[in-house]
Amino acid sequence: MKHRIIVLGAGYTGAIAAGRLARRLHREDVAITLVNAEPDFVERVRMHQLAVGQDLVPRPFSEMFAGSGVELKLAKVTAVDADRRAVAVTGANGPEELTYDSLVYALGSGWNAQDVPGTAEHAHEIAGRPGALRLRERLSGLGAGEPVVVVGGGLTGLEAATEIAESRPDLDVALVARGPLGDRLSPRGRGHVRKVLDGLGITLYEDTAVAAVTAGHVTTGDGRDVPAAVTVWTTGFAVHPIAEATTLEVTGAGQIVVDGTMRSVSHPDVYAIGDAAMAMGPGGKPLRMSCASGTPAAWQAADALAARLTGGKLPDGSPRYFNQCISLGRKEGLIQYVTADDRAVRAALTGRLAAVYKELVCKGAAWGVANPMLGLPTRRRRITPRPAHTDTAADTGKDTPARNRA
Repeated sequence: MKHRIIVLGAGYTGAIAAGRLARRLHREDVAITLVNAEPDFVERVRMHQLAVGQDLVPRPFSEMFAGSGVELKLAKVTAVDADRRAVAVTGANGPEELTYDSLVYALGSGWNAQDVPGTAEHAHEIAGRPGALRLRERLSGLGAGEPVVVVGGGLTGLEAATEIAESRPDLDVALVARGPLGDRLSPRGRGHVRKVLDGLGITLYEDTAVAAVTAGHVTTGDGRDVPAAVTVWTTGFAVHPIAEATTLEVTGAGQIVVDGTMRSVSHPDVYAIGDAAMAMGPGGKPLRMSCASGTPAAWQAADALAARLTGGKLPDGSPRYFNQCISLGRKEGLIQYVTADDRAVRAALTGRLAAVYKELVCKGAAWGVANPMLGLPTRRRRITPRPAHTDTAADTGKDTPARNRA
């Protein structure tokens, strides 16, 4: 029988892992199934562009995986039984169960309402395409002078606020940040962000928490009401809840705890990548939820799984950071250079050149999904027969010890 590999989720990490496994393993030895609810790839890093009316390039999986050996199953994942090695899904033909020998869990994350009253009922999110399209429709119906409030001073909030203000200069756009603006950026980076926000006429509320959201305003922690015909909520992400309902070892936030090869510390036949995984990077710091973390983690997981199945050498090393890329509308950007463990350094690229740089990064990320080997030649290897479930710590290379639940 073929070794059954199921990959859950076809975002950046899941799609890369599935494609990379298909190019490393012999087609006669494996059956790779990629489970996803949508038929085409979504460039999540461009959801702020979609929300303001820009059209994105269609990227159907039928073309992306043509001839690769990856089978796409259009279905929603409803449960994972890690002990029975089974996944429950619901597709066009109703509910069914899929069984696996190896699982790659890449269900990612969605928006996080932070339990703030009224957020789920009245705020918009851009964590995925459906939310971005709903916001797009709502923004298109706003008249001149109507207020839009973006809550969240992180990278997503900055990109959303500047994109909206640039595309709709007739709107009154405000950005509410819990802490100081750009507190993870260098002084030069912070200064540039302030300059761009000011040039776009964005009202900034720093060191301001939001206590409630209504249909017409947001209420701050100190009791002020900020008018908001539309509220966009970008205060971080929450991981998909399915993993927390399994017997997999997870953190308090629901991320699957993995070792240095992205393999579950509790179930060696499961790998977790992207936002769904608690993986450690340089300096012993957890990798942040981002495409910059997820893509190398997907390479790591696919290469490690292929190596274990074929008797090859396990990959050595861990994901590291180089920069944070922020679009500030279509004409401005910020490339904040960082240390390997993601601390800002003095150097930063700003202005039009930074906007071009960010656009190239986005295009490169999408190209990397369709070309998971980055254009390098590879040979599909045959699986090496071995007794089932004999994995021990001795074959895990530089695996990280199990961590306590956070």
